[in-house]
Amino acid sequence: MGNEYGADQIQILEGLEAVRKRPGMYIGSTSSKGLHHLVYEIVDNAVDEALAGFCDTIDVTINEDNSITVIDNGRGIPVGINQKKGISSVEVVFTILHAGGKFGGGGYKVSGGLHGVGASVVNALSEWLTVEIYLEGKKYFQRYERGKAINKLEEIGDTDLRGTKITFLPDKEIFEETVYDYEVLKQRLREMAFLTKNIKIILRDKREETLIEKEFHYAGGIKEYVEYLNRHKDPLYPDIIYCEGQRDEVYVEVALQHNNTYTEGCYSFVNNITTPEGGTHLAGFKNAVTKTFNDYARSMKYLKDSDTNLSGEDIREGLTAIISIKIPDPQFEGQTKQKLGNSEARGAVDSVVSEQVTYYLEQNPQVARMICEKSVLAQRARDAARKARDLTRRKTALEGTSLPGKLADCSEKDPSKCEIYIVEGDSAGGSAKTARTRATQAILPLRGKILNVEKSRLDKILVNNEIRAMITAFGTGISDEFDIARLRYHKIIIMTDADVDGAHISTLLLTFLYRFMPELIKQGYVYLAQPPLYKVEKNKIAKYAYSDDELNQILLEIGRDSNNKIQRYKGLGEMDAEQLWETTMDPERRILLRIKMDEEESAETDLTFTTLMGDKVEPRREFIETNAKYVKNLDI
Repeated sequence: MGNEYGADQIQILEGLEAVRKRPGMYIGSTSSKGLHHLVYEIVDNAVDEALAGFCDTIDVTINEDNSITVIDNGRGIPVGINQKKGISSVEVVFTILHAGGKFGGGGYKVSGGLHGVGASVVNALSEWLTVEIYLEGKKYFQRYERGKAINKLEEIGDTDLRGTKITFLPDKEIFEETVYDYEVLKQRLREMAFLTKNIKIILRDKREETLIEKEFHYAGGIKEYVEYLNRHKDPLYPDIIYCEGQRDEVYVEVALQHNNTYTEGCYSFVNNITTPEGGTHLAGFKNAVTKTFNDYARSMKYLKDSDTNLSGEDIREGLTAIISIKIPDPQFEGQTKQKLGNSEARGAVDSVVSEQVTYYLEQNPQVARMICEKSVLAQRARDAARKARDLTRRKTALEGTSLPGKLADCSEKDPSKCEIYIVEGDSAGGSAKTARTRATQAILPLRGKILNVEKSRLDKILVNNEIRAMITAFGTGISDEFDIARLRYHKIIIMTDADVDGAHISTLLLTFLYRFMPELIKQGYVYLAQPPLYKVEKNKIAKYAYSDDELNQILLEIGRDSNNKIQRYKGLGEMDAEQLWETTMDPERRILLRIKMDEEESAETDLTFTTLMGDKVEPRREFIETNAKYVKNLDI
């Protein structure tokens, strides 16, 4: 750990121009996601100090004015003059893009902040930023405004501390919103703590009257992460299988455990950065698991000679796994760092997992048997599902049409102009069919609540009439057969009653789409219709209110008196076709809520669906109690 880390290890690649002009290129967007990304960039730098072995505590505070303070107890940014630029290396780090100790100068062996844009971009996009450095008994200070240094780095006193303290206020000129969400930061910082064994991350929120404080510290690292993700499920066996090793310069850590559900949750990371699209490290893991379990199942006669091999999907049914590698020079596909390309990562993960899982299975035959038996059942269910799909295809070929009978399709053939309403109940479906624009709006009424796919295997799902109708109408197929190019409608609109049953049906539909057609949500094709809650009539003039606040605003405008006639809609069936059109289906006047999905938070999204739709009641009750304060306009 004695690598040199001084002023001249800070290498300069290019200047800071264009960050304020095109912030999206550097932090993804200027929305809430980009705002929170600023915090991650600074915390990533502190985590890099931890990975290098010099930091064990990171303190993150949301201040009263919505500025952020990040303190670490690492080595402190070098304060000497950088010979190439003639300014302090601190100023180089905060004012020059692609400057840092991560470009081969020996300052860091592995690093998450790959592109070296972290500190300088945060500085460029902040109204102001201050940095304090505690180094060799001295305290140093510098202030910046919109990326420009206001003073030279100055020594301001003595200190017993070591490390760096950075405080910044996001620029209102840049960001669409500048209010930090405590829950979003909490999720990401928890993930960082799981991925960096023994690091302590403290998050504080000073904006409320009572200080909110949460500490994340996991001695078990990713083993505890798997335990956390499986906590609302029933694990198939008590152990969390853990693999750790190094091949060449690739350090591999893998933790896995099966549970009693039918969904797979494998999450991969490189140098603590999530890789939602996987890459070579995930491919190495999948290959190792598939080969190892097939070899074991055959050696123990769980598979006969005549049986086909278990597929990777069979073995990974109900599997929760974290694949985390540290690598000196990660090569990502695209600027977004979402998919790893290093070929050596595949071999390293494959080798470590194959060797250590084989050893575990030999030492734990009862656990091995349970996994093999679950995998064989999954294989049979997958075969049954394939037969059900083949049968459906043959039927539709014989009948001469592939569309479900209850679908009222639109006449337009260009998917970008077409939308489909998934409507709860035949009554509302009838009104919607009458109200729609036939050229571009299709209606698919569903009878009752669809199957809860969170509790069902694929073979049961594919024989459910309502689900089959949706799969056929959308045209994309599902799971491994999914093809977004075959999508028949670029707006899939879920339209249910604004009550508890309606919310439940919406959640069932979203669970199905998330588990079997996630790309529809990722690419922004899924919406929730927002029918009005009230109709207010006065002197034959009607207005609609979509919330209690809007109702009060209308009553203030027209005056509160006995001539007001207020109707509270309990369901879509209470509206005639004309009302449904003008409030909920007319593209000029309707309100649609687009469903968004953050791939970087896929583990937390999975956990939410399991909590809401899984077998366990207590976690669901806790979730509802915690989040009830955010819900509006839901009849209880």
